[in-house]
Amino acid sequence: MGLFIVFEGIDGSGKTTQAKKLYHYLKEKNLKTVLTKEPGGTEEGKKIREILLNKDYSIPPIAELLLYEADRSIHINNFVKPKLNNNFIVISDRYIYSTLAYQHFGRGIERRIIDFLNSITTGDLIPDIVFLFDIPVEESLRRLNRFEKDRIEKESIDFHKKLREGFLKLAKENEEIFYLIDATKSIEDIFRDIKNILNIRFNI
Repeated sequence: MGLFIVFEGIDGSGKTTQAKKLYHYLKEKNLKTVLTKEPGGTEEGKKIREILLNKDYSIPPIAELLLYEADRSIHINNFVKPKLNNNFIVISDRYIYSTLAYQHFGRGIERRIIDFLNSITTGDLIPDIVFLFDIPVEESLRRLNRFEKDRIEKESIDFHKKLREGFLKLAKENEEIFYLIDATKSIEDIFRDIKNILNIRFNI
């Protein structure tokens, strides 16, 4: 069985940059590694991602949730699990914790519904480690203002604050696998922290 590494955090936290850095670092060490994301980690998922992030679309919260879960079912069963079964290190930019943060804490959908859907779409696959990139909302939005925002990124500051609070609650609930990363630090300092944690936990 391989190793399942997940990067989580609010938009603009820098997690995607660090996921890419880790992927290239592990590849240079000749370790079997793949980098993927949710939504959009498969060809089918890319089509779903286009719908979800289109700023011109109005998608009810339940429909949004079901689209994310459809993407996840395809992603986990067609890509992630086969790679893990072939002893790959799988790095995923977002996973079930994003759905809990955005659709439960952000949108207000009952947690039991999301937990049930996450369970059946993943077969209760739990990551080996989760890096949560934490950053003040004001700083994340300042970073996002440099680019054109998608449908989710255009939400209010209050929405983004709910996301951050939700992620921090999830970290406390899952302390055995979550590592909190200070995303205000420099890119190199953050990456050094990630490498140190992985070396201590998994000797890589």
